[in-house]
Order: sequence, then structure tokens, then C-alpha cells
Amino acid sequence: MAEATWPGERLIVAAQRGDVESISALVSGSHPHVRRFARTLCATPEDAEDAAQEALIILYRKIGTLRATGALASWMFRIVRNECLRRARLTLRHPPPAVPSAYDAERPAASSAEDEVLRRLEADRVAAAVAALPADQRNVLIMRDIQGLSGRMVAGALGLSVAAMKSRLHRARAAVQRTLESTSWGGDDD
Repeated sequence: MAEATWPGERLIVAAQRGDVESISALVSGSHPHVRRFARTLCATPEDAEDAAQEALIILYRKIGTLRATGALASWMFRIVRNECLRRARLTLRHPPPAVPSAYDAERPAASSAEDEVLRRLEADRVAAAVAALPADQRNVLIMRDIQGLSGRMVAGALGLSVAAMKSRLHRARAAVQRTLESTSWGGDDD
């Protein structure tokens, strides 16, 4: 198999002990894997590159906190996943400027701390549901519903027909809806 392997245990142990050359080699050796994780988890290629860079910076700074050398891949996957989720949350919280809606006019200027926490928890639930989608569905959903691109633009960017893009978008929306219903607050604990 031609696929590159993760850096070996000796290199990881030396990096954990603070050997600068080993840390650099570990970061370099992990880079292709981290980029691959990011490309499958993040919404856009730009977010994937940024998430990969952030994950490698965390690896460089915090390799000494890794407890088990065999856990490097899962540790890096969690870091990349969290960074992609963080970026998705930012997109959800700070969408492109839009015309004020009637909802904005009705909303009180100062909401309670409890309301803010509930909004954040709901945003986290949505971001987690989106992140759990297969990459092909996640990309379509984020580009269309979060970034607000037209159906033709999304289809063109992903090399799909408009019909295929619509099909993926429908499946993605349905999957997110099912996930949110199955994890609803107060739950249906029958």
C-alpha cells in the first residue's frame, strides 16, 4: 500500500521529551494526514487549510501532553474535528451581513444569560449534526444553506449536476433534521 504512515513511536517519544528536531519531523510527518482529515471534515477548502494549520500548531505546542504515543492519530483527528466545528459555529454565528428581519426588530435588545446559553447550545447541536454528515452532503449543505451560494454555483463548484446537488442537499437536510429531532431538548424518553 502506497499510503504514508503516521510518524513512528520513537519520533513521538523524542518529540514529547522536547527534542526540537523531532517535533519538527513529527509535524512534517503528520501534515499529510492532518490535511486529509481537515478536507473531509471542514466545509470549505479554505477552512480545511486553516484547520490543518491550527492543528499542526497545537501539535507543535502541546505534543508533551499526549499521554499515549499510539493515540497520535485519534488526538489529531479530534483537534481537526474541533477546529472544523469551531469554524462552522463561527459561520453560523456570524453569517454574511443581511437585511434586518422582523425577528430582529421583535427580539429584546438585551437577552438573558440563559437565553444566550440556550442559543449557543442549539448552535452547537446544529454544528455537530452538520459535522456528522458524510463529506459530500456536508459540503453541499454548508455551501448552499450556510454560505448562501446559489444551487448552480454549488453544483458547479462541486462538479455536480444541479439535480445531483439538490438530491444531496435534500438528504443532508433530512439527516440534520433527524439528528436534531432525536437529540431534542427534554427528549422523547419513551
